[in-house]
Amino acid sequence: MKRKSEDETQYSPIRICEDLRRINLRRRIITAVPSRLALKSCRKMGGHMDYTNAFLGKTDEPTEADVAAALGSTAKLWNGFIQWMAEKQGITAQEWKGIVVRKYGWSMRLKQKARNIVYLGPGKGCFMVSFVLSDKALAQAKREDLPQAVQDVLSNAPRYPEGNGVRLIVHRAADLDPIRKIAAVKIAS
Repeated sequence: MKRKSEDETQYSPIRICEDLRRINLRRRIITAVPSRLALKSCRKMGGHMDYTNAFLGKTDEPTEADVAAALGSTAKLWNGFIQWMAEKQGITAQEWKGIVVRKYGWSMRLKQKARNIVYLGPGKGCFMVSFVLSDKALAQAKREDLPQAVQDVLSNAPRYPEGNGVRLIVHRAADLDPIRKIAAVKIAS
C-alpha cells in the first residue's frame, strides 16, 4: 500500500478551498497551505483566485524584458499604471522586493520617499495591485464611486498591524480606474 505524503493527506483541493473561504470570512491569511496548490485547486473549482506570481522561485530580480514576457498583453497596462503614478501623482521611486521568492515571488513597490504607496505583483497575463490602507484611507476609499466588486474587496479587507490589506487583479484596462482612485486616496491620506 502506497503511503500518502503529509501534504497529500492534509491538504486536498476541496479542503484547501474550504479553508480559504472560511479564513477569508474571518479576515485572516492562510500561510500553512502551499500557495501554488491552493491557487490551482481553487481555479479548477471555479474559485475567484486566478493569480500566481510569475517569478515564483526566481532568485534574480526580474528585468523589464522578463516582466513584459510574463505579463503579455497586460504589459501595456502595467507600464501605463506606473507612468500614471509618476506623471499624475509624482510617485517615481521604484523598488523590487523578493522576500521568500520560492513562496511569494517578486513584487515592485512604488514609493513616495520611504513610504510604500502600492505593491505590483507580476503574474502570467495579469498583475496584482496591493495597498495597505489606514482606517481613515479605507473609509475614504469606501466613499468613492467604485464598482461593487471593488467595494466588496474593501469591505472584506483583512486588518493587519500596518493597516488594511487590499488586493486587486488587473486583466484589462477597465480594472485600472478603481485602482487609480484608491491610489489617489492612499497618497492623500
